[in-house]
Amino acid sequence: MKPGAKLVPYREAARAVRSVGRRVGVARLVLAKTGFPYRAPSVPGSVEPLPTKARTGIDFDTDWARTPTAKRVRNTIVAGPLKVAVRALADPRIQGLDRLADLRRLGDDAPPLIFVANHHSHLDAPLMLTSIPLPWRENIFVVAAADYFFTTRTTSAASALALGAIPIDRSTVSRRTSDQAAELIGDGMSMVIFPEGGRSPDGWGQPFKGGAAFLADKCGVPVVPVHIDGSGAIWGKGARRLQPGSVTVTFGAPLRMRADENVRRFSDRIERAVSELGDESLYDWWTARRRASGGATPRLTGPEATGWRRVWALGEHRQRGAAARRRRQKRRWPKLD
Repeated sequence: MKPGAKLVPYREAARAVRSVGRRVGVARLVLAKTGFPYRAPSVPGSVEPLPTKARTGIDFDTDWARTPTAKRVRNTIVAGPLKVAVRALADPRIQGLDRLADLRRLGDDAPPLIFVANHHSHLDAPLMLTSIPLPWRENIFVVAAADYFFTTRTTSAASALALGAIPIDRSTVSRRTSDQAAELIGDGMSMVIFPEGGRSPDGWGQPFKGGAAFLADKCGVPVVPVHIDGSGAIWGKGARRLQPGSVTVTFGAPLRMRADENVRRFSDRIERAVSELGDESLYDWWTARRRASGGATPRLTGPEATGWRRVWALGEHRQRGAAARRRRQKRRWPKLD
């Protein structure tokens, strides 16, 4: 064998690669000179180019997620893997559904509702979707933060499909989401919204914004207050990993805007109703109603303090709640000696 004979195949392969590279370069040059329609048309310098349409965030299109096929897929996800995951993580105890009994008897003729809940965890949306009873569960959408759930096309599509979510911009005031939500409610869909605008940073709640009250007034539908207790301990803000625990979801009676109320007063009444449900969840119904009648219901936002004082007050509040729960007394046989 001649010296260098083993290198001949490698040299020929390298020569072929260089030849292909030259041809690709020529093809690119031809396409570049050819221009439109093989590449985007150029814009004269004197003309302002049209803005490119965003495909994520507040501009993400969610109409496809409300087609009959997408709804069937979502209902299957909610009733199957999502419900199993929620039970494994939170073991939810659901109470107060009897307050919706009159509307549930209407079946498919039941009016759409706006479910308003406090917000401590990303687990809250799946908790709501799996806890809300029929007939509203199968025809519902969630208002979700565009800067978290709609940051990429993958997360946007997953949020729209699995949660039926529509994006809302928390950084600016816009009527776009409210108009879209009002249109969906007008089509007979119910809505889940967290009016605090974000998860609790310290375990206490945050003041409610007026979006839910505004939509209830605009669409003429009832608002159902809901209190979620315990989800923050499972997956709260800043948590690096999940901590399985137990959660209590308490539904309140539907509220309607009164003739002597404006949107702001109605929003305050919704917040008080959620606070009363939180008191009921932590203590019991009788204690919560007695304190509500006297205007002594603890506020969701906690004491007007900062730092360690709020943390200490939250721990004390929960200890009192555990001690105040009524327990059935143990019966003992009397001594007969």
